Amino acid sequence: MDSSTSLAANALEDGLPRGRVLIVDDDPSHRALERAILEDSGFEVIQASSGMEAIDRLRAYDIDAVLLDKRMPGIDGNALCRMIRSDLGMSMLSILMVTGEGDINHLTQSLAAGANDFIRKPYDPEELVARVGSAVSRKRVCDQLENAESMLFALARMVEAKDGNTGDHCTRLAQLGVLLGRELGLDAADLLALRRGGVLHDIGKLGIPDSVLLKPGKLDEREWRIMRQHVEIGTRLIGGLKSMSRTIPIIRHHHERWDGTGYPDGLSRQRIPLLARVFQTVDIYDALAHSRPYKTALPLPQIVQIMREEVAKGWRDPEVTAVFLDVLENRPEQLEILPENGRDLGQGIYASIVDLSGEMEMDT
Repeated sequence: MDSSTSLAANALEDGLPRGRVLIVDDDPSHRALERAILEDSGFEVIQASSGMEAIDRLRAYDIDAVLLDKRMPGIDGNALCRMIRSDLGMSMLSILMVTGEGDINHLTQSLAAGANDFIRKPYDPEELVARVGSAVSRKRVCDQLENAESMLFALARMVEAKDGNTGDHCTRLAQLGVLLGRELGLDAADLLALRRGGVLHDIGKLGIPDSVLLKPGKLDEREWRIMRQHVEIGTRLIGGLKSMSRTIPIIRHHHERWDGTGYPDGLSRQRIPLLARVFQTVDIYDALAHSRPYKTALPLPQIVQIMREEVAKGWRDPEVTAVFLDVLENRPEQLEILPENGRDLGQGIYASIVDLSGEMEMDT
């Protein structure tokens, strides 16, 4: 039994297709050949004879991978790639370009347009099956990751509501963190981590008893020790996701202090991760600028005074705080947080996280 037959047998054993593949080619004989190879190996195949027909199929079906002929009349392969990425917003969909060209410039153009991989004509059927299988697996891993992250963000929003921090506290922190990150010249990966940190920084409060989390008065020493565990609980909850590697330091260290008197690890100065220091700065501002059950919102001059005092006490990074205060005092309109397109702020921030994740996937 050859490898293609073996793969097909494995697919048929569980009664499920290995994945749904869209073949886009204006030549019916090429489509028929590719369809026969893929269906024999356990894939479900959808066909399109043009770029516009492919767009319709992508809107109608949940597709795992696209097998796309580069040379087509009208909308060619590169143009269709760009439409899939930009117009349809399918940044995580695997696209394999079928081409007879070997010129590196042509291949580079297709990669820039959004293709993930190439299959050169003439191809071996086993190579086709292997490359399509890899593309489908990559898409499904991305789907699983997105589902896991969706659950985490939903849980984080539940913590926010349970903790009494209504008014989209987490969403504000996500947007303010990105604003300050941009002022500091941070890269796209760090900005994404700050967005995620805004939503997920207190997810560890899921493990804090309600008797402590919801206590209306001041916590005693025993209760305070329990409350401080939320950063370690949050680190454990997120730690299994490789995509969150830059966000974990924010979750764990956003209560450290510049002089080493914070928790959980007593880090000081530059030993505190930069993203945690950036996030901490906007977290403090948001706590001062908005009402809580136990306090009213403070006016801008008082917020500036308190933040300067905390730098003077040795609690905060003086350089990061100075950059934020420059925005606060000279461009305060930049700190306004508004819903996007009429959506709930939580929905808006989650959509922006997904969009930015897709952009980073494209860059890699």
